[in-house]
Amino acid sequence: MAKHDGLRVIITGASSGIGAATAIAFAKKGARLVLAARGEAGLRDIAERCRTVGASAEVRVIDVTDAAAVAAFASEANTALGGIDLWFSCVGVGVVGKYHDVPMPDHARVIEANLVSHMNEAHAVLPLFLAQDHGTWVNMISVGGFVATPYAAAYAASKFGLRGFSEALRGEVSKHPRIHVCDVYPTFVDTPGIDHAGNYTGARLSLPPGALAPETVAKAVVRLARHPRNTVVIGAPAIALKLGQFAAPNLMAAMMNGFMDVWSAKAEPGEDTRGAVFDPPAQPSGPDGGRRDPQRGRKTAMVGTAALGVAGLGAWLWQRRR
Repeated sequence: MAKHDGLRVIITGASSGIGAATAIAFAKKGARLVLAARGEAGLRDIAERCRTVGASAEVRVIDVTDAAAVAAFASEANTALGGIDLWFSCVGVGVVGKYHDVPMPDHARVIEANLVSHMNEAHAVLPLFLAQDHGTWVNMISVGGFVATPYAAAYAASKFGLRGFSEALRGEVSKHPRIHVCDVYPTFVDTPGIDHAGNYTGARLSLPPGALAPETVAKAVVRLARHPRNTVVIGAPAIALKLGQFAAPNLMAAMMNGFMDVWSAKAEPGEDTRGAVFDPPAQPSGPDGGRRDPQRGRKTAMVGTAALGVAGLGAWLWQRRR
């Protein structure tokens, strides 16, 4: 990929996981960065990694669920950088457990962090993009925006909501060809997010085979700076996801629920925890979760998702014949 010398980039949720990996990837390309998150320790760790490769990186500790704080942050960052070329909205939290077993405050926090905070960020940066007549807003969603996720109902609501929100925004800026709203939909990614998640399953959380490296997603986001696209699916064929959602969404959700039932019964026992849903981790956790098997790669995830899509299409065709 080409260098991005001087590109002015804002990344929220930059203290760990995909946001952290993307900050480092942009730093290696020569971008100028302002990184934001709740966790100061994690932010400073990632900023230092960016500076080590020669990039300029400033940090701001902020809770993006606070709309006024986000607006002030956007104005300050815009002034500091002299404009904003790309804003990566990457904040996200998760809670795993049957819907009725998870406390409502936890569900509400997931919606607030995963949906409302992204709306706050877009509300703050779009006027700046319109004023300068260019800019790219990258919205981290996940395949959870296409495929419902039992045991994570609030997460599913937030991701489906984000997909609709982005589509609406693209319509609103369609007369501004230099302003882009880009959605990123990775499959499972091996980040510290699984350690930060709330867990009400009674089992120790793990990742399925074929989880992506966060750097794989980061490369896709960096590419959007020069080649914006409305939708980028990483780790699975986009057509499989769309076919499955169109053909038999309830079947796919039921299959996922069955998988989660079996997993929770066989997994190692674990204690219920709110994780980092309400409070940031006290220590840096970096981009990587350290759980994936590098020998299996992402092909496993691609095959699995394709199979779901084929199964959904088959079910739809069978229902039509009836």
